[in-house]
Amino acid sequence: MLAMDQHNHQEESCVPPGFRFHPTEEELVGYYLARKVAAQKIDLDIIQEVDLYRIEPWDLQGTTH
Repeated sequence: MLAMDQHNHQEESCVPPGFRFHPTEEELVGYYLARKVAAQKIDLDIIQEVDLYRIEPWDLQGTTH
């Protein structure tokens, strides 16, 4: 019965990787960056693109939508 409840809970959740725990770098790269490189849609606009040649490193934290 417990396995069935866990399976149903997994089907209900459509939250991308990294939102319910602290993701590893491998999980972030494997999901978000791989989708970006493959020109696949990422449902949430959470990773902002920054032109690193036009911004100083100490100003990165202030660059939000």
